[in-house]
Amino acid sequence: MSGILSIGAYVPLMRLQRAAVYEANKWFAPGLRGLARGERAIANWDEDVVTMAVEAARDCLVGQDAADVSTLLLASTSAPFADRQNAGIVKEALTLPDAVLTLDVGTSQKAGTGALIQAFRSADSGCTLVAASEKRRARPASEDELANGDAAAALLVGPGEGLARFIGSHSVSADFVDHFRTTAAEFDYGWEARWIREEGYAKLAGEAVSGLLAAQGLSGLDIAHFAAAIPAKGAAGALAAKAGIAAEAVVDDLAANLGFAGCAHPLLMLAAALERAKAGEKILVLGFGQGADALLLEATGAAGQAAPAGGLTAALARSRKEENYLKYLAFAGHLNLELGKRAEFDQKPVLTALYRNRKAVLGLVGGRCTVTGTVQFPRSEISVNQNEPAIGTQEDYPFAHRRAKVLTYTADSLTYTPDPPNYYGMIEFDGGGRMMIEFTDADPASIYVGAPVRMMFRIKAHDERSGFVKYFWKAVPAAEGN
Repeated sequence: MSGILSIGAYVPLMRLQRAAVYEANKWFAPGLRGLARGERAIANWDEDVVTMAVEAARDCLVGQDAADVSTLLLASTSAPFADRQNAGIVKEALTLPDAVLTLDVGTSQKAGTGALIQAFRSADSGCTLVAASEKRRARPASEDELANGDAAAALLVGPGEGLARFIGSHSVSADFVDHFRTTAAEFDYGWEARWIREEGYAKLAGEAVSGLLAAQGLSGLDIAHFAAAIPAKGAAGALAAKAGIAAEAVVDDLAANLGFAGCAHPLLMLAAALERAKAGEKILVLGFGQGADALLLEATGAAGQAAPAGGLTAALARSRKEENYLKYLAFAGHLNLELGKRAEFDQKPVLTALYRNRKAVLGLVGGRCTVTGTVQFPRSEISVNQNEPAIGTQEDYPFAHRRAKVLTYTADSLTYTPDPPNYYGMIEFDGGGRMMIEFTDADPASIYVGAPVRMMFRIKAHDERSGFVKYFWKAVPAAEGN
C-alpha cells in the first residue's frame, strides 16, 4: 500500500491584475475583455521552475525526514535547462544525499500526474519526492497570457496510507495535439478550442475518468472531490456531469487568483482537495495532455497534518497586487530594456568551483566549530573564532531553514538590478551567524532594522553569453506570512 505522506505548494508573491493586461492591449485585442477578471501569479525576475520547485519541496518536507527520500522527480514543460538535470539542482538545494535518484519528467501537460503515478507504483522501494513546477511563456496579448499562472507543488509519496491512500489509476495515451511547442519555438502553437473541448476533454479525458471508475467498481456519486486540471471554463463541470459526479464535488480550478499552472496544476488542485477532505472521502485527480491520467485516492482524515508549513492556502494568501504590465513583460523576458553600463559585468560561471562548493552555494550549508560552537559561512578547515582558531573541527551547519532578522540594509538605486532599487544588507540568524545578503520580494514597508526574514532559493544572475543560470539564497521578508 502506498500513499501521500506530505504535500507542499509554492506560489510567487506577485499577482498580475488581468484588467491591467487588457487595458494595455485593448487597442489591439479588444476580445480579451471577457478574460480580464481576477489575477494570475507571476514569477519575480529571479524565480524559475527550479526555484519554485525547491520552495514547494521545502514546504512539503517540513516535519518529514529528508533522509527517507530515495527518489526525486521534477515534472515541468518549462524548465530552464534542456541538458543539465533540473531535478539535480533541486536535490542540491534541499541538501539531499548524493545517493538519491533524480529525474526530470516533461514534454506534456500530464507530466505531473504521470510522475505521481510512477511514484505510487514504486513506493515499495522507498519514498519519492514528486515536484511539479511551471513558468510557461505566453505571447503578449494572447489568451494564454491571461490564463497561465506560475506555481509549483510537491508531494512525498511512500509506503503506508499517510494523508491519502492510493487506490488506483487509469491512463489514456493518444497523440492528440491541442497545442505544441518545438525545441526551437518560444511560444506554444494552439489549435481550435471547440475541437479540443469535444474531442479532447469530453472524449479522451472522459474515457480516463470512466475507465478508472469502472476498474474500481465505483460510480460518479462515490467521488467527493473531483480535481480536473483543465483550463477551459466549464469543461470540468461537464466531465463531472457526464460521469455522474456531483456538481459540488468539482474542486475550484484556482483560475481567479492563480491561473493555470500547466503540469503542476493537477497537483495543486489535489493539495486544495486534501486540505478539505474528510476521512474516507475519495478524490479523483485528472491530468490532461496527449491523453489523460486519472488517479483515485482516499483521504485518511489527517488533513490537519497535510501542510504544517502552510501548504496551498498559505501560499495563496501570500500575495501582492501587481498592476504594472510593463514590469511583467520585462520580468518575463518580453521587453528588451536599456540596462545601462552598470549591467555590463562578467557573469561567466566557474563550473569547477561550483561543483566543489555546491553544498555551500546551492544548499547554503556553512560550518560550526565543534569545540567553540562558532558558526561561519563558508565552512573552512580553520575556525574564524579569533580566540581559538581550531583546525579541523568544523561540522556542517545548514542556514537555509533558519529564520533571521535584518541588522542593516541599503536600498541602492545606482547598482544594476532588474527590479530596482537593489535591497541588500546584513542579517543575523537565529542561533548565531551573520551574513551580507540580497533581499528579494522586498519593498520599503517590509525591509527595516529588526525585520524578520527567511531564506529562499533564487536566481543570482544570468550569464548572457553562455545562458547559464546562477542560483543562490536570498532573504525574503517574513512579516507578510512567509
